[in-house]
Amino acid sequence: MTMKTTKYSAIVLAALVACGAAHAGVSAAEAAKLKGGELTPLGAEKAGNQAGTIPAWNGGLTTPTPGFQNGGRRPDPFASEKPTLQITAKNMDQYADKLTDGTKAMLKKYPDSFRIDVYPTHRTAAAPQWVYDNTFQNATRASVQETAAGPITKGAYGGIPFPIPKNGDEVMLNTQVRWRGSAWNQQSTGYQVTTDGRPVLVHQVNVDNVAPYYYRDGKAENFDGAYWMVRVSTSAPAIRAGEAILGHLLIDESKTATWVYLTGQRRVRKLPNSCCDTPHPTSAGIVTFDEIETFATRLERYDWKLVGKKEMYIPYNSNRILLPAKDTDVLGPNHLQPDHVRWELHRVWVVEAALKPGQRHTSPKSRYYVDEDSWWPVLADRWDANGQLWRMPFSIPVAMPDLPGVVGTAWGTYDLLSGTYFVAELMNSAREQYRLLPDGLPEKHFSPDALAGDGVR
Repeated sequence: MTMKTTKYSAIVLAALVACGAAHAGVSAAEAAKLKGGELTPLGAEKAGNQAGTIPAWNGGLTTPTPGFQNGGRRPDPFASEKPTLQITAKNMDQYADKLTDGTKAMLKKYPDSFRIDVYPTHRTAAAPQWVYDNTFQNATRASVQETAAGPITKGAYGGIPFPIPKNGDEVMLNTQVRWRGSAWNQQSTGYQVTTDGRPVLVHQVNVDNVAPYYYRDGKAENFDGAYWMVRVSTSAPAIRAGEAILGHLLIDESKTATWVYLTGQRRVRKLPNSCCDTPHPTSAGIVTFDEIETFATRLERYDWKLVGKKEMYIPYNSNRILLPAKDTDVLGPNHLQPDHVRWELHRVWVVEAALKPGQRHTSPKSRYYVDEDSWWPVLADRWDANGQLWRMPFSIPVAMPDLPGVVGTAWGTYDLLSGTYFVAELMNSAREQYRLLPDGLPEKHFSPDALAGDGVR
């Protein structure tokens, strides 16, 4: 080896150490499965299961129900169906291998009220063709880079980064940028339900969202890393009216920033840590940042182990939760009313998170269940420092053929030890529900200055 070659190798090695190791995407031959019929365009197994209880994917649900208007109540596309199976505390042992630990704990804790109504499985997940095209390109061009903020995605844009995942990091990074549209507005409420079954309104909010990662005309080389920007305005309860929160979520989560406006202080403040087990302001501190929509924020505190893929009963296509006229119709004393939650059998990626040595978190161990079709983290189990199963984060996905896609709406966390629970993004009492914004919103709308300008004084 020449002196020149040795010097060049040392420079390359130093660069790799400084930037962190990068794990490349799959080969072109493997990526071809996304177009060859073996996998769906987003990476799920296209075929059904041998038992016939999970059908083959045939393109998803892309035809809106006649009469539906954007922002209105999305009707239940399967309203005429009846449950094919009802799982209760009495028969749960027969189906234990297809239930999460949290689901089994809820059945045992509330044997007289909590149940799983299982309906026929429909693989409604879909996305526009341009999202499929970007996902195909991402399969070979995207990589995972190790950084001080943990593993992050590099080189992906406009689609699922790792449609053929090889490890837990890639699965969880896929959930970060799951397809839900490029711009939308939500009007919703959040409640804490106390141990005695009393619902307490925590927030009534108007939420504007944009996903620059999914701007159709964008390009990977021009993407600045902001995959989601969200602005929340609170109108109730009275003690919190006028509060606001602004979030810029970046692929490199160490650069993610969150600002809050508090009416008592009359100023916008940047939160020092909008991550992990920090209590989230919109929930009045009841849930943590990394429990938003089952899972959110950075990965560096845990080792992420891909356990594999499994058939599990999960909430899915639960448009029925949108139909009651009032939020209180959905809220039960200890859990959501089972009549309004549809469960189906789906294949999920199972990923376990174990706290790394030297890191701290209120939940040293967690397990996540990620839908293979939509990449939505639908359910999770979380254990406390004493090894007790403590919390069960959940999301309730609904079919949105007008998008098209499967998108989580109501989400929350059951506290299995205290008996309380929190749920957000209930839209039953709202004037509008989930409005797609085809023209988007200007990015200046998501600036701290704009937040300050609209603050209630």
